[in-house]
Amino acid sequence: MTDKDLHPSSTHPPLPPTQEDEQFARLRLLRSRRVGASTYKRLLTEHGTAQNALAALPEVARAAGLSDYRICPEGVVQAELNAAHAAGARLLVQGQPPYPELLNDLTDAPPFLWMIGDPSLLTRPMISIVGARNASSLGLRMARRLAEELGEAGLVVVSGLARGIDAAAHDAALEAGTIAVQAGGVDVIYPAENAALAAQIAERGLRLSEQPMGLRPMARHFPSRNRIISGLSRATLVVEAAARSGSLITARDALDQGREVLAVPGHPLDARAAGCNMLIRDGAVLVRTAADVLEALPDLVGGGPDRRPSAPPTPRPAPKPPARPPKPSRSLRRMAKLHAQILSRLGPSPVAEDQLIRDLQVPSTEVAPVLLDLELEGEIERQPGGLLNRVG
Repeated sequence: MTDKDLHPSSTHPPLPPTQEDEQFARLRLLRSRRVGASTYKRLLTEHGTAQNALAALPEVARAAGLSDYRICPEGVVQAELNAAHAAGARLLVQGQPPYPELLNDLTDAPPFLWMIGDPSLLTRPMISIVGARNASSLGLRMARRLAEELGEAGLVVVSGLARGIDAAAHDAALEAGTIAVQAGGVDVIYPAENAALAAQIAERGLRLSEQPMGLRPMARHFPSRNRIISGLSRATLVVEAAARSGSLITARDALDQGREVLAVPGHPLDARAAGCNMLIRDGAVLVRTAADVLEALPDLVGGGPDRRPSAPPTPRPAPKPPARPPKPSRSLRRMAKLHAQILSRLGPSPVAEDQLIRDLQVPSTEVAPVLLDLELEGEIERQPGGLLNRVG
């Protein structure tokens, strides 16, 4: 598409774009190569309208070192709109009701979301429940009980439509309301075993996706999906998760977004509970019943104790003075802050690890596990000689 195609010559002054034209152009801008949510918003701020931003995009790409750049063809966007119509999907636009206020608060909030189902659920208070795909039977029972009781208390359960904990939470919350955030297109069901559940959610709940219609999910799409799961809710509850899992990435997203994190404890010898136990050790709210969730978030549903599921009283013995000074515990928010500080100091050019630690003025014993997390998540990489650089 050339500039001439974007601005055909005419003897008459161009008519101002209609709202429909501008929305089409905005979707086209977002679907163009190398344009994510942040770049999209910056281009709109700098150029005023999506059509102006599209006209400027090839030059912006050339300045960034991308030659022969082509913006997304109109036919691709039209095909996406046609596919959405065929699937019964509607477009949820940032800044227009019922786009959720909590999601709108994110710096990387999705400008558009495709939705299938009942959008009124987006106006109700929500709780995100995530956990292991290879969940234990006890973990699945816990997810079902929590989702059902939190639904009865007036909360909409948000999850990711994955097998295991996600599917159990969605299924138990169908009656009260549930939202599934998908990693691929909203019309693409993954995993296939959840097709029947996805159909029920479309009828009685809501399915959402920021991805184009028809897109098959890839590994890189799941972290983006996770930020929406946590971003929709005031709090994220992790039921069962391994020490290195997508559920912990969602928990970290929640912390970065200023949300609460809660976790169900598990047996110390069960690897599927290691992530939850780590979260609790680092400051997450320990959850035994739905009443614990509502006690930690008293203003979430605006109800009193009569709306909370009953829980057996737990005797609280008087605390004993410690025999020796306790060790300083790691804080979830402190770890999230350190995570952000490290990424802000790293770029494509390698930096010595010891220099980074000196700049942070944080003990190396605190920095090392965060560096390992970032390396495993593919956000940083190590170079020979003790050097680190940020990926992407």
